[in-house]
Amino acid sequence: MSYHLLKGKKGIIFGALNEQSIAWQVAERAVEEGAEIVLTNMAVSIRMGTIDKLAEKCHAPVIPADATSVSDLENLFDRTMEHFGGRIDFILHSIGSSPNVRKGRTYDDLNYDFFQKTLDISAVSFHKMIQVARKKDALNEWGSIVALSYIAAQRTLYGYNDMADAKALLESIARSFGYIYGREKKIRINTVSQSPTPTTAGSGVFGFDGLMDFAERMSPLGNATAADCADFVITLFSDLTKKVTMQNLYHDGGFSSMGMSRNAMAVYNKSLELEYQDVQHK
Repeated sequence: MSYHLLKGKKGIIFGALNEQSIAWQVAERAVEEGAEIVLTNMAVSIRMGTIDKLAEKCHAPVIPADATSVSDLENLFDRTMEHFGGRIDFILHSIGSSPNVRKGRTYDDLNYDFFQKTLDISAVSFHKMIQVARKKDALNEWGSIVALSYIAAQRTLYGYNDMADAKALLESIARSFGYIYGREKKIRINTVSQSPTPTTAGSGVFGFDGLMDFAERMSPLGNATAADCADFVITLFSDLTKKVTMQNLYHDGGFSSMGMSRNAMAVYNKSLELEYQDVQHK
């Protein structure tokens, strides 16, 4: 169902790879709500994914850009404003990758060149994106910028590795630039801390299936899906949230407020019982 929340608005969606991507879901919902969009990703990701299918469905151009490259971002914003004939109203940053995670390096044995790449891709790219947009005066007043985060920025989650540091930096950038851009042009900047979601990037985290199950058992509303997240992001792009900025907003079915749930406790007690039985047999 469309509520026409983004009628007449224009924006850029970073990071759509395939139908499992949150960015993909956001792009579809944005168009359903009346927006016009530009899709962007790295050239290699465009080749690997199926973004052309999304572009056709959304009647959107695809402009390749490496979000860690200032010159690529400058070209992206120039071409986007040329395409639309003016400024845009919203941006989604849905970018994250850790070479250390991909290579199986643990947090206490990081490759520091990989670590720098993790930070550059997953967080510093957000700063570069906003800085280029501001210098080019690419957003209309009361525009909205959203980046996707995760609760590992606040709490230690086994296996999330150096991505936790990247997400903490991402959220700090949203606050710092949120003040500057908000003061100057009423641009609001927020991060959304989403439930563990089986995207291509998320599924690469060690023990991801167990993490998904744990979060599902802990959350009173259950895990939020990529489609659920898209619905929430659309509200942040809309005029209904004009005074929401510099926030990290949890969209996780209540997980972030839980200590222990009945379902999780039942599984824990079951494991203790099995462990006790195993000791008795020995």
